[in-house]
Amino acid sequence: MSITTVPNQSDMVDLISSHLDLEGPLLPILHALQHAYGYIPAAANALIADALNITKAEVHGVISFYHDFRENPAGKHVIKICRAEACQSVGGTALAQDTLKKLGLDWHQTSANGAITLEPVYCLGLCACAPAVMVDDQLLGRVDGAKMDAVLKELGA
Repeated sequence: MSITTVPNQSDMVDLISSHLDLEGPLLPILHALQHAYGYIPAAANALIADALNITKAEVHGVISFYHDFRENPAGKHVIKICRAEACQSVGGTALAQDTLKKLGLDWHQTSANGAITLEPVYCLGLCACAPAVMVDDQLLGRVDGAKMDAVLKELGA
């Protein structure tokens, strides 16, 4: 993924246009934008809506429905904490609350130094090793406060 801070409108139009021949092109367009920019720029909503003859509200609805789409650039590292019942039952709620407090963030926010974005996720498929966390693309199981502190220190929090 290459991250560009200020997307060029012409480049976004070209990217959107390159997917219009697909059946059901909205999701492929959103994935392509996210891959190109690291997030889906707000300016893309109107461009997508015009290209697909749908409303900006419909575009926004799809973006906000899928948790993997983001509307703002993420930090250098993304930590996803599982919020599903299996993880909650063995300390996941406390882990999440402590991590939010330590970083001074709410969900989907990025630390002031740009190092970490914190996101909830509703199952990482690691229920037997709960509570589970994903750091970038690496799954971690049986994460407790000490393990999370080590992760945060390593990532520069």
